[in-house]
Amino acid sequence: MQRRTLLKALAAGGVLPLAARAATPAGAGSWRDVLDTPAQRSPLAPKAVLTGLARAGKRVVAVGQRGHVLLSDDAGQSWQQADVPVSADLVAVSFPNPESGWAVGHDGVVLHSTDAGRTWTRQLDGRTLGDVLVGHYGKSGDDKWLAEAKRFAAQGAENPFLDVWFDDARNGIVVGAFGLALRTGDGGSTWAPLMHVIDNPKALHLYAVRRIGGELFIAGEQGLLLKLERDSGRFAALTLPYAGTLFGLVGKDRVVVAHGLRGNVVRSADGGQSWQSVPTGVGVGLTASALDERGRMVIVSQAGHVLVSGDLGASFAPMKLERPTPASAVVSAGPGALVIAGPRGAQILPLA
Repeated sequence: MQRRTLLKALAAGGVLPLAARAATPAGAGSWRDVLDTPAQRSPLAPKAVLTGLARAGKRVVAVGQRGHVLLSDDAGQSWQQADVPVSADLVAVSFPNPESGWAVGHDGVVLHSTDAGRTWTRQLDGRTLGDVLVGHYGKSGDDKWLAEAKRFAAQGAENPFLDVWFDDARNGIVVGAFGLALRTGDGGSTWAPLMHVIDNPKALHLYAVRRIGGELFIAGEQGLLLKLERDSGRFAALTLPYAGTLFGLVGKDRVVVAHGLRGNVVRSADGGQSWQSVPTGVGVGLTASALDERGRMVIVSQAGHVLVSGDLGASFAPMKLERPTPASAVVSAGPGALVIAGPRGAQILPLA
């Protein structure tokens, strides 16, 4: 499978294109760029492709294709569509508090909400990303990274962001295709690249970023798992027993679990110093994960598996499901329920 066709949001046995530039019909044979076209409202949006989920307080926020952002205040029973200024496909969303949230996706889009997801504004896109990279590395005097920045700038709005994580309303990180990574310390008003402090010489895709137990981790292709070293400020590569793509991260206290292709799960019980493989009995991609209200780890697959661990990731057991649904995102919806998102939209999963 080529790198350009591999996306964290695997859908129903197929894939969504990783780096495709998109346009949307504007009538009379003309086309408008998705960056110039607000997301269209549709009563079918809750059943369309959704690829990211987050909690904004008690509210569940879902993001997906064509710039759709959906909000539920009743644990996924009903959904309302938000106002979004672009119709680029969105991949991931993060809310560090009930009001402030960020969503990222294709065309280098970074969106921000200050009203619990009801309305969104654009903070960054592929048209302006190149200027940010060139401006930063042009001042650094690093010819290698300046050349890389110019290469990204020449590509325009081609490369997607694949995940976003904010610690609070000011400090956050976005990661994406071909090693893209940026941070902000002012809520997204300005962004600075991180590629020069990441041990990623092959420019592998970065699929997930999470803070677990006070430590910051990034996961990506070919077994790439990085941890921020506080003293040096670098993201150092960790040694794993698995060399395949990792799609997600979940954890609690000093326990960190990463999951990826072909049902692979690796676990560290010491904050990332050592790792062991965890058998799952599943042979397909494990696309997303979350903690439920009881602190159990839940991992979902592209084929509809739901794996639950009550022992901090030391073992996982499959839930018995009447109708498995392919999943690209999962989030706790409150006591006794999860919301799962994927190619068939958002669905509620009761927990035993």
